[in-house]
Order: sequence, then C-alpha cells, then structure tokens
Amino acid sequence: MRPTAILAGSAAAFLAFAAHAQAPALKPALAGLSFLVGDWTSGQGKVADTGGTSSGRSRFEPAAGGAVLLRRDHTDLFDASGKPAGGFDQIMMIYPEAGTLHADYSDGVHVIHYVTASVEAGKSVTFTSRAETGAPTFRLAYALEGARTLSVLFSMAPPGSVEFRPIATGTLEKARLPTTSP
Repeated sequence: MRPTAILAGSAAAFLAFAAHAQAPALKPALAGLSFLVGDWTSGQGKVADTGGTSSGRSRFEPAAGGAVLLRRDHTDLFDASGKPAGGFDQIMMIYPEAGTLHADYSDGVHVIHYVTASVEAGKSVTFTSRAETGAPTFRLAYALEGARTLSVLFSMAPPGSVEFRPIATGTLEKARLPTTSP
C-alpha cells in the first residue's frame, strides 16, 4: 500500500473519530437518557395493525449544545407475507421544559407532542402524549435490556380510554461502528 493511501485512510479515520468524539454532553436535565445516545439498528419489529413487520435504524445524538436529544430514524415496512410495503423517515426532539421532559415527533405526516416522561436514569424512559377529548393518547417506551439491546414499545389508547394497546414493538441493537444518519 502506498504511503499516501495510508495517510489518507488514517486522516479520514481520525476525522470521523474526532467528529464523533466532539459531540456535546447532554445537559443535566437529559443526562438520565444518555443510554439512548448512539446508533441503533433493528431486527424485525411487529406492526400490530397490519400483521406485518418493520426494520430500520435510529440515531440519538445531543444537539443544541446538549440541551436537546435528537432522534432520527428510517423504518422499512413489510406486509404480513414479508413483501416490502414502503418506508418512512422520522424525527423526534426530546427536551426539558417546565420541570419535565417533553418530546415532539414527526414523520412528515403525523405529529405527536409528548408532554410527560417517566425516566429511570440510565435504564428506561416512557413518553406520554396529552389525553385530549376525541383524540387518541400515545405512549412511547424505551428500556435498556442489556448493554447493547433496547426494547421499544409504541402504544395508543383510543379516545376516551385509558387502556393502551401496542401499535409497534421491537428491539434495537447498538451499532458497533458509527453509521450514516438515517
């Protein structure tokens, strides 16, 4: 291998490491969610309303100087027979406000405003949207199940109900190497 190729490869690896290493630390109000930070990939999740499955990738990263935790995802959907059924990108901004954590989610079609969060620092977080007359209430839960596995449960309570039913469930595995943004 030529020395210039070795230098170029070493420089690229150093720059990638330096960019990753310079990510701001989460502010104290978000520190309990540090277990989410990083790149995650999913196996086969279950989509309750279609009988199909999903797979994808997620990235959680500090933003706005560590005052926000930003989640970016790409999800591929498969029908009940395993055939591709589309896909979509998602984004969620997690931030402290008025003494609790909030989160705003969008996939370009839907918007969910999570107004409360229950956190077990370093282990789990459950976000819940506001219960409003005539509208469903959503709940999104992440729980660490070992050093590199994160369970995900997205559920909904129909209007007027307090009983949450799963919409999508699955697990994410922590990526071993940095990946590109979803």
